[in-house]
Amino acid sequence: MSRTRGMSGMMSGGGKWLWLACAALALSACGGQPEKDEAAATLPAGDVMRLAPTEIADMKAVGAEIATRDQADVLARIPGILTSLAVRAGDTVRKGQRIGMIVDSRLGYETSVYGAQAAAAQAEAARANADLARIRDLYSNGVYAKARLDQAVAVARAAGAQAAAARAQQGASASVAGQGAVIAPASGRVLRADIPAGSPVAPGMSIATVTAGPPVLRLMLPESVARQVRPGARVLVNDTASDDAGVPFGSHQGSVTQVYPAITGGQVRVDATLPGLSTQFIGRRVGASVEIGKRKALVVPRRFVATRYGIDQVQVVGEGKRLSMVPVQIAPTTDPATVEILSGVSAGDLLFAPGQPAKTARP
Repeated sequence: MSRTRGMSGMMSGGGKWLWLACAALALSACGGQPEKDEAAATLPAGDVMRLAPTEIADMKAVGAEIATRDQADVLARIPGILTSLAVRAGDTVRKGQRIGMIVDSRLGYETSVYGAQAAAAQAEAARANADLARIRDLYSNGVYAKARLDQAVAVARAAGAQAAAARAQQGASASVAGQGAVIAPASGRVLRADIPAGSPVAPGMSIATVTAGPPVLRLMLPESVARQVRPGARVLVNDTASDDAGVPFGSHQGSVTQVYPAITGGQVRVDATLPGLSTQFIGRRVGASVEIGKRKALVVPRRFVATRYGIDQVQVVGEGKRLSMVPVQIAPTTDPATVEILSGVSAGDLLFAPGQPAKTARP
């Protein structure tokens, strides 16, 4: 009986200790609950994306120039003095329009000399024809022999040929003088006309330059990437100026239309078309990028990047769904709605963007 009562006492004491241990464990759990709830706090409203490499166009930054497909030079065809030039840079001309005149006074004297020679030859031909008519009449009456008539016919023909040659020489001299007219070789805008009237010119000297053909964007690429550029490759202009419609060039994309098969000074010339390209300033230099292939990159929508005090930042979701701002380095892509992240985060990181696009904060 006493043994049973002792075991009951021991069990009673053990249960008490067990109950105390459970109570202490419950109190400890209740005390840590707020921290656990704080660590498991949910993210605010917004979008979440995990960074992963994607294939994008590999763009090469190059220099470009606004030009036209062709440029025609107005050349002097004869030596002389440029007596007049009726156009200036920026004027519009049409093909065949006379825009200036070159005069060589020596050609005038030569034409006069050839004219006098032609008149003398014509007079000689008239005398020979008159002699031929008289001798033919006498031959018909039996006064002259057949040989005398044949001789008169030969002399008349020779005089006529000399008169024709003199007239042709006079016409050639006059046509050379007529080549002093300065004619526009194509329709377009005058790009250069910097030789003043009264200046002496030589044959082959360029008097003016006229743009011809549609406007193009002319790129100069290093020969190391010449084989990587193909017709149809995308071209993006990175210039902040505006075109004729007032739209920034940076919002336009074009394509390569021609790759010239020659290397000059270690560079290859490439022509590209661009919608809305301005022809107001031919020869203007702009910044451009051309597609030379494909590569892997970290691309995110633009709304995931916020700029604060001149620093680009993204919100990274860490352990316990905590948000932290991380500075990054970005670069534009061919799509204005996306950017490429160059540094600051890596593939596999979880990015967060608020429900409303982040506004750029100004200091």
